[in-house]
Amino acid sequence: MPKQYSIAEARHNLAAIVHELEAQPVIELTRRGAPVAVILSLDAYHQLQAEPPSFWQAYTTFRATVEPATLEGPDPFDDVRDVSPGRDVEL
Repeated sequence: MPKQYSIAEARHNLAAIVHELEAQPVIELTRRGAPVAVILSLDAYHQLQAEPPSFWQAYTTFRATVEPATLEGPDPFDDVRDVSPGRDVEL
């Protein structure tokens, strides 16, 4: 949960709050106890503004960094394909 300050507290302690943003990316501002706004660190703001990679870029990055043999857990494709021989076809 992000740290919260009332708008009045933020007005009086803006320099200290900006300093806190170096350690945590988000601080909420409240009015009468209810959250009404957030202040973001510059890094968090840049992450929000960054252009997401294309599918192909994300896929090639994934393939370059993950070895399928090292993945743990059940195979997600076990029940996708029917392995029965199929139906008889007359020619």
